[in-house]
Amino acid sequence: MSMRLLLGVVILGCAIFAKFLVGHGTNAASKTPIPAAKVDQPLASTPGKESAVFAGGCFWGTQAVFERVKGVIHTTAGYAGGSAATATYDQVTTETTGHAESVQVVYDPSKITYGQLLRIFFSVAHDPTQLNRQGPDVGSSYRSAIFYVNDDQKRIASAYISQLDNAKVFQGRIVTEVTPLKGFYRAEDYQDYALRGIVCGAC
Repeated sequence: MSMRLLLGVVILGCAIFAKFLVGHGTNAASKTPIPAAKVDQPLASTPGKESAVFAGGCFWGTQAVFERVKGVIHTTAGYAGGSAATATYDQVTTETTGHAESVQVVYDPSKITYGQLLRIFFSVAHDPTQLNRQGPDVGSSYRSAIFYVNDDQKRIASAYISQLDNAKVFQGRIVTEVTPLKGFYRAEDYQDYALRGIVCGAC
């Protein structure tokens, strides 16, 4: 099997699994459906663009989830948590760069709120109780993290994690980092193209 074909099969598997999760709406690690965020911003009165950055394991799976959300304008696979000099796949996979595989989500705040994006992130994008791993992918580059871009995002994300932990929604404690976004670095073109060109073309 060629490398390109193998890459396509892996990505397609991620997307199909993500699509399944979106349809079912409950994280495998949770005991009950994930509740809406009590602390959130109202929908904006006019259309616009805002961004959010999430890390939850392999960025293909996370990106596949958010690509299908109403109100999301576009998504980009990339790296966050480290420096620009080490933002390459080959370096990130050494687990020495501080980067996490991440997805930048650009959304219309008049159609979806940040709190609603967080609900999707915790419900279907990944398991937030796994430390420095997601399933078979092990290492800090696969950690669960929310990279906030302003104080409102920090406030809403921190409150939501406390809400979910206090309600004991998950079988374990949430280990998701809430940390400021110092930089988001787009992944290599083949990483982003893989999802858009192979998977979405087959949907």
